[in-house]
Amino acid sequence: MPIIGLAFVLLLLAAPVAAGPLDHPGYTKAFSCSACHGFAGNSRSGTMPILAGANAAYLKKALQDYASGKRVSPEMEPYAKMAVQLGADDVASYFAAQTKIPTPIAADAAAVTRGRAASQPCVVCHGPAGKGDMSKGVPDLTGQPAAYLQTQMLLFKADRRSPGDQSLKALKALMKTIADEQFADLAAYYSSLR
Repeated sequence: MPIIGLAFVLLLLAAPVAAGPLDHPGYTKAFSCSACHGFAGNSRSGTMPILAGANAAYLKKALQDYASGKRVSPEMEPYAKMAVQLGADDVASYFAAQTKIPTPIAADAAAVTRGRAASQPCVVCHGPAGKGDMSKGVPDLTGQPAAYLQTQMLLFKADRRSPGDQSLKALKALMKTIADEQFADLAAYYSSLR
């Protein structure tokens, strides 16, 4: 009887186990993305974006754009085609369901200060906290690696990211008004936000 009583007490004290990143139905379809984007989409690289916690519709559109060549990237195109073939909805929902861990790469404090001062034009779309507006397809920039953000701004300015995409016309026009050296400051600022 004491053994049964002890087993019963232990059973009552046992907490339910929460599902983790490997338990999501989209994990097996998103597994290959981990090589570049990190476990559960939390990139620790300075050049790869963090996918964890991103809006699923935004991620699905990015995958489709990469797969079709609308968003040019020789590195991403084959993986995006694979993700679309496996199920872009499942891959996107997997990453959207993960908890975002901001980049561990600290931004230069002086650059963050300069970036904050220069960020006013960005607030119109990305909001005062840099969180974006998913209802309009505007992504959250906070906590992303600064080098990644800087590269994307330069690609927008040169019309090399989604060339000819009319929905990005205003953004690209804005990017043309910003000096190239200021992008590092803006990237540092948004990277520093949580």
